[in-house]
Amino acid sequence: MLPDRPITPSTLSVKDLHWQILWNRDKCTLCGRCTAVCPVNAIELGVFRKRSLTASIDPSSPPETRFSLFYGIRQRTDPAYACVGCAMCNLVCPNDAIIPARNDETDKQRFHINRGGQPRRRGGRRNRATGVLDRIKFIRISMLTDPALDAGRHEFELRTLLGRVLPPEQSLSFMRENGWIPPVREIYPLIIGGMSFGALSPNMWEGLQMGVAYLNEELGMPVRICTGEGGCPPRLLRSRFLKYVILQIASGYFGWDEIIHALPEMKEDPCAIEIKYGQGAKPGDGGLLMWHKVNKLIAAIRGVPPGVSLPSPPTHQTKYSIEESVAKMIQSMYMAWGFRVPVYPKISATSTALAVLNNLTRNPYAAGLAIDGEDGGTGAAYNVSMDHMGHPIATNIRDCYLNLVTIGKQNEVPLFAGGGIGKQGNLAANAAALIMLGASGVQIGKYIMQAAAGCIGSESDRCNICNIGRCPKGITSQDPRLYRRLDIEKVAERVVDVFLAFDTELKKIVAPLGRSTSLPIGMSDALGIDDYHAAERLKIRYVI
Repeated sequence: MLPDRPITPSTLSVKDLHWQILWNRDKCTLCGRCTAVCPVNAIELGVFRKRSLTASIDPSSPPETRFSLFYGIRQRTDPAYACVGCAMCNLVCPNDAIIPARNDETDKQRFHINRGGQPRRRGGRRNRATGVLDRIKFIRISMLTDPALDAGRHEFELRTLLGRVLPPEQSLSFMRENGWIPPVREIYPLIIGGMSFGALSPNMWEGLQMGVAYLNEELGMPVRICTGEGGCPPRLLRSRFLKYVILQIASGYFGWDEIIHALPEMKEDPCAIEIKYGQGAKPGDGGLLMWHKVNKLIAAIRGVPPGVSLPSPPTHQTKYSIEESVAKMIQSMYMAWGFRVPVYPKISATSTALAVLNNLTRNPYAAGLAIDGEDGGTGAAYNVSMDHMGHPIATNIRDCYLNLVTIGKQNEVPLFAGGGIGKQGNLAANAAALIMLGASGVQIGKYIMQAAAGCIGSESDRCNICNIGRCPKGITSQDPRLYRRLDIEKVAERVVDVFLAFDTELKKIVAPLGRSTSLPIGMSDALGIDDYHAAERLKIRYVI
């Protein structure tokens, strides 16, 4: 006898899926909130037929068969609609009648994610164990005061420099030859990294900008935020808040028509210009905004038709090497703003980062170098790129800093690290470790989304559907039905909370080192780790 539903090679059961929906019929009132809020339509209202047997008093009579119908919640098993474990159904259920549960065995869904001949793309971060940053300890403690009280007893500010810091004698000669010296900005060492207007929802983007403006104008913390590729709303370009923003340009040049047209009307210069050549979470892929998120507003800002995918194309054919590309782009961006704005490149962490850095040291226009490690978050990338490509940030930033020390330019070219900072929640500890390994500052992205907006994606591959624009919290969606769930003012409030808490924790780490007046950049003698090989590789102390 054939089953009611045909069984094909791609047919899966609930047991084969990554997440299973547990539904309690007795608690459910069939209000429909769960099916309405599910971002991937993994559940639907179903009609169930129940057969029951009633035994007759007469033993010779056959049992009576009865059929009854009832309505309930059914989980769809098509891989295209597989549950992502976001638990939004549980959040809106008034009776706590439904919740997703992780499968208790290896799911078979991973073998069915390439239907149609396309490998899987997802958002979020790579699925891997804790990295080396979380194992680093700060082992140098001042003996003069009680270190546990030091940060609370003394008021001090932690600042870093963004821009090329030329030695005095070189500054004078540079000024005589060129008529200007490279601009330098004093900023907070924690930067909100590039997340574009398009990758993030309008509410999320505006909430981040509001939080940064409050930190600067009310609390005096010079926090900066990078726009990411794709430009930004025209009203921001013409506002006084532009000075808190790092404008990013990438190989796609998306959104730069708007920026160029706004140049004569800018009330303030941007903090800096970041030229993106790579992203650590998806090296080789570059930027990718999938068509699901390219609505009319995003298309208008980026100068493209709506509803098309926007991958960052390769570097233009007129630039035959990254050295030539960096030189041309840096000089052209400097000229666009009258040599008033620092310009620096951002690259993926890679074994060739030293070659890029060495070329930058010979270019006095380069304001620094941002390096993005493999654990950085991403809105969309192929699984194979996220999980099997990349370079850890700790060793890359350490190699670059030691290279600067060798040539005597460690105080001249600032390095900025990103990629997986705060992945396990240890934001201040990870940032302090990278600063002591040689970074002048750190960039965060996914952490601020989790802390400020409640992103529920995880490294265990929960949710992580940023790429298709169905974010259940409305953080990475361009659908107004979804992003209206996000309260802009609450996002701004949480951004402020995150930075204030980070500031306290960073001071708690830095104060006992006796460096309360400046960042301990490159102070590696204060670091230790219980892994001998990691200690040898990073050139820090082995402690056990």
